[in-house]
Amino acid sequence: MDKLRVIQWTTGKVGKHSLRAVLDDPRLELVGCYAWSDAKKGEDAGELCGRPATGIKATNDIDALLALGADTVLYTPFGADLDQAVRLLESGLDVVSTNLFLNVGGIRGSVKERLEAACAKGNSSLYITGINPGWINSVVTSLTAICREVDSVAITESADCSVYESLETWGFLGIGEPGGMTPELKDRAQAWLILFKDAAERIGAALGLAFDDIEFFCEYASAAEDVDLGWMRMDKGTNAALRGGWHGKVGGETVVTITVVWYLTRKLTEGWDIDDDQYHLVVKGEPSIDTRMRLIPADHWKNHDWDIMTALPAVSAIPQIKAARSGVLGLTDVGLPVAPVGDWMRARG
Repeated sequence: MDKLRVIQWTTGKVGKHSLRAVLDDPRLELVGCYAWSDAKKGEDAGELCGRPATGIKATNDIDALLALGADTVLYTPFGADLDQAVRLLESGLDVVSTNLFLNVGGIRGSVKERLEAACAKGNSSLYITGINPGWINSVVTSLTAICREVDSVAITESADCSVYESLETWGFLGIGEPGGMTPELKDRAQAWLILFKDAAERIGAALGLAFDDIEFFCEYASAAEDVDLGWMRMDKGTNAALRGGWHGKVGGETVVTITVVWYLTRKLTEGWDIDDDQYHLVVKGEPSIDTRMRLIPADHWKNHDWDIMTALPAVSAIPQIKAARSGVLGLTDVGLPVAPVGDWMRARG
């Protein structure tokens, strides 16, 4: 089978991992690399992600990238550029994105209409994924296949965020502020967690559900003692964890729930019972399913290596996106992607 030709679009925290994964995937061939910053322009793609030189130089010349005859763009910028995405899709490139386009309003309304029109013009596909939102949503949806009846599905993510060094993120979410919820803080939390509303909607669409309402919920817990992470400090009594998400409702009953528990310390005044497993998936029905998933990092991982699990579902999905219909794709259009395990093993001998 011919290798699929891939352009990596930006090489930040997630993009450097997806770039590395493309180079490691025998199904794929890297043919181009888009540089958002002038500082990376002209740098070799391999050197940008900790791999040997590839001979492919990063560029911000979009015309030159479009002329490469690639199959797919791995789209991983921090903020989406809708005009660029439309141009890529109109040119015939499939776009697999870890960015949810939230900065331009999300994949809904006029934004979705523009993207669908671009896909139709280019006979191309747009698929958005990651770990959550993304891969874990496909996993919980697929669990329902063994059920003769389903009343509800739920995902709870429990994440130790003390390794996520982003003062901007945690400051926006009120971590380190005097303990407790305020209306203004709830608005901020809802604005950030809106990406999980999109995930709940995608699960609902995959299961054939039409929500009457999608309800936001959120609460905070405070540090039981002073906490100094080296890159951030939380005084005793200030916010140190949040638990929030969305309830998708039909007929007044909650049928889809996505919850995130993000904590920067376990030493909380409120004594929250925090799961050691990062994901807890529950299907209530016949039969009911209770699944827990623990992600175990390699010994050599550093803090931002956790971003590998955002990048890899996008890379692994590329062959399935190529085979899928054109348009903005949902969970059932793609299914569960797989890594090229057999190829890796044969290469190792």
